[in-house]
Amino acid sequence: MQTSQEHAYPAHWEADVVLRDGGTARIRPITPEDAHRLVSFYEQVSDESKYYRFFAPYPRLSDKDVHRFTHHDYVDRVGLAVTVGGDFIATVRYDRINAQGRPASAPADEAEVAFLVQDAHQGRGVASALLEHIAAVARERGIRRFAAEVLPANNKMIKVFRDAGYTQRRSFEDGSVHLTLDLEPTAESLAVQRGREQRAEARSVQRLLAPGSVAVVGAGRLPGGVGRTALRNLLDGGFTGRVYAVNRAFPQEQREIDGVPAVRSVGEISEPVDLAVVAVPAERVPDVVADCGEHGVQGLVVLSAGYAESGRAGRERQRELVRQARSYGMRIIGPNSFGIISTSDAVRLNASLAPEAPVPGRIGLFTQSGAIGIALLSGLHRRGAGLSSFISSGNRADVSGNDFLQYWHEDPDTDVVLMYLESIGNPRKFTRLARRTAAVKPVVVVKGARHSGSVPPGHAVPFTRIPDATVGALLRQAGVIRVDTVTELVDAGLMLAGQPLPRGPRVAILGNSESLGLLTYDACLTEGLRPLPPRDLTTAATPSDFRAALAEALEDDGCDAVVITAIPWVGENGVTESGDGEVLATALRDASATAPAKPVAVVHVEMGALADALAAAASTAPPSDPSARADTAERDGDHEPAGPGAATLSEAPRPAVGRPGETAPPDPGATGSADGSGPSSSPGDDTRRIPAYPAAERAARALAEAVRYAQWRRHAAEPGRVPVYDDIDEAGAAAHIERMLEAADDDRGFTLATADAHALLARYGVHVRPTLPAPDPGAAVQAAARLGYPVALKTTAPHLRHRADLGGVRLDLADETQLRQAYRELTETLGKPAELQPVVQAMVPRGVDTVVRAAIDPAVGAVLSFGLAGVASELLGDTAHRLVPATDRDATELIRTIRAAPLLFGWRGSAPVDTSALEELLLRVSRLVDDHPEVVGISLEPVVVAQHGLTVLDASVRLAPPPPRSDLGPRRLPSY
Repeated sequence: MQTSQEHAYPAHWEADVVLRDGGTARIRPITPEDAHRLVSFYEQVSDESKYYRFFAPYPRLSDKDVHRFTHHDYVDRVGLAVTVGGDFIATVRYDRINAQGRPASAPADEAEVAFLVQDAHQGRGVASALLEHIAAVARERGIRRFAAEVLPANNKMIKVFRDAGYTQRRSFEDGSVHLTLDLEPTAESLAVQRGREQRAEARSVQRLLAPGSVAVVGAGRLPGGVGRTALRNLLDGGFTGRVYAVNRAFPQEQREIDGVPAVRSVGEISEPVDLAVVAVPAERVPDVVADCGEHGVQGLVVLSAGYAESGRAGRERQRELVRQARSYGMRIIGPNSFGIISTSDAVRLNASLAPEAPVPGRIGLFTQSGAIGIALLSGLHRRGAGLSSFISSGNRADVSGNDFLQYWHEDPDTDVVLMYLESIGNPRKFTRLARRTAAVKPVVVVKGARHSGSVPPGHAVPFTRIPDATVGALLRQAGVIRVDTVTELVDAGLMLAGQPLPRGPRVAILGNSESLGLLTYDACLTEGLRPLPPRDLTTAATPSDFRAALAEALEDDGCDAVVITAIPWVGENGVTESGDGEVLATALRDASATAPAKPVAVVHVEMGALADALAAAASTAPPSDPSARADTAERDGDHEPAGPGAATLSEAPRPAVGRPGETAPPDPGATGSADGSGPSSSPGDDTRRIPAYPAAERAARALAEAVRYAQWRRHAAEPGRVPVYDDIDEAGAAAHIERMLEAADDDRGFTLATADAHALLARYGVHVRPTLPAPDPGAAVQAAARLGYPVALKTTAPHLRHRADLGGVRLDLADETQLRQAYRELTETLGKPAELQPVVQAMVPRGVDTVVRAAIDPAVGAVLSFGLAGVASELLGDTAHRLVPATDRDATELIRTIRAAPLLFGWRGSAPVDTSALEELLLRVSRLVDDHPEVVGISLEPVVVAQHGLTVLDASVRLAPPPPRSDLGPRRLPSY
């Protein structure tokens, strides 16, 4: 691609974006080769839009105009275009100007900007997306302000500037509105950008899950095969829209298959097609994508395999698939997908290979594995749980879990999100979206391929240095419920979808087996719950006894949840009887429905009838006959999917109050608070699902996850704040960092000299205890005299640093004699002074030795870490982590999260240390890393925390050119 001679073509400015209506478009720099595209684009713009752009009638572009608008130096003159199908639909241009408004070069930092959007694409958010990208380009080129002249009647363009969130000034001059925008991102501009991103990506998912028409491309002429199976499932599921079967091998005279129109190409369909399910060999997919794109199809579900999972050639085939689909504005599920399902009664979409669609419910399920998806669908169905939607993303080349988090965040039909992930393409964004979604509904994740080097074939993921345990800690900080197995995923999902959130960890246990009650008690203790002594109803207990005991426990203000244990009854002849399972299930539901809202779970042993009865009561399955379902809905006057726990669509009303998983307000009879409790049911409402578990450990684990999540929800309502410290010298630190980076000859990063590291930390109020070199015994004595006894003598050699266990540290040296003796022992035992690099340091008050670190990871961003110093903590991995910037609440939780935290609070009679000073240190380090992304690593070790105050004994700082922050830049889809 030829470009202007001044600067090379900036390929990194190219980006795919999702527009307001859910379609995609490509933004890229304009080049001289675009002359014919520009002319064609301009011819399709209305006279009114041209007038708004040029302030005069301007019917056509002259050759001089075309040359000017297609030749740029990509510094002082830049033009970007938005393309769909290779054609321009919008352009933007800036020209750098001086204070007099004349063309200029750097250091002038202002530019004049102008937009033009094709009329047919106005209202799609094109100009807003262009403004984000041209502003990012301008900042990269040293431009700090945009100036724009807009006619007063051009309300759409004025609104684009006004709503962008940038600091701006407006004036009215010479019959036009003069706008000046400061391009430095603000909290408001970032919020606007993320709000638009959420709405656009959610809309793109909605278009996939609620199409008005579906074409199955590759539907075979004979029964069987992937395409014909997908077509059959779509029809059997009762899809409410139009269906077409497409296969180029159909004979010309064939007009129908399975009762739907049969055509040889999508282009032959006379009506719009919203979604295409692609089930053809991989080598034929490009032709199908072109056929769909030319016909205006909005999205693709690619079931075909043979892509990145098959090797290098498949990876390139997958890249080309994404590029081709996006060029037409289409989004892709897959390739190698199992399909998608929506149980909404208005759609009833089963565009998958699942032979039976799940019953309607309140769970959204996302999986990156088709096999795991099948298992999850089966397990949820068997245990009576319904779904709102199901997605198998396959290789997730385009649409990912992040997109569905955007959708489920506001989806009124989804109360709980379950996700099986094998990789996270954008962990920083995933964490941000998960935190926002978890604030209103639970997000449960099981992560496969957790160990380094085991990323599934076909998944593009960023490199990360941090271990999986750290990723898990950061997800928990974001409110994500992280579980280890798909069984735990189902267990937690059932608890959260069917029961209110617990107000605390106190658990009442009751049942007809003392032994099973004790096992449940132990399991609750293991999971960090606070179980009450089990109540044994004896083996003679009847369903009525269970009902009375449960009602009493639920009324007890001293418990927050109830676990019921049940074993089969033993008859007079010694034969076990489980036929009363349905009666017991009814009794438990009756007691739960009329009591205060508290979670209830059942642990049963060999009582399949009880589990089946509870699952059947929770089923929201519609009648098998679609017409019967329509008749039922019409009789009920309710066309929405039944609520969670509804017995059937026809016999159970939707709960009159909040959804499962919502937190209750201080008033027990209302909903919507974040205090961690769930919705209370109306008297007589027996639709609440009671989950049943075949093992006490599984029930306790699921309940514990609900307790921890409810606690996080309560805290999320008050997330804390990032403190402001008056003694921080941010500008001085920035200048200090800039000088050191300019002087460095390694752009990969470097560790600061000790003095430079200490000076930089001091600008943020972090003061390191000084040390003096001791190359010989005499120098050590002189250093001690300067610092004052008692002193410490320690080595600083890299292989001995922070290794007190190897004898490289001598403490409490009270005089010269002890110092000389310690020096002699060190050098005789460990090596020569030149190798050991000994230093002398004044002693500090006794306390607990800790470690504070911060680092920037390419995948997740800046991470703040804390733990106790020493081999034991390193060996056990006892370190806590939080994302930067940390709030005061994060700092408080950080030091209390590690298992060794009791040592800070007076363990076994020792004096508690100054945790307030420790929290302040953590927050100052967090601020330093957040304010200066060039600081890519900080290690303070050890930090001795005493009863009053703390002392940093050693520190290292690493600098590097700041890594790119994709979460702060303009919206863009992942690129290949």
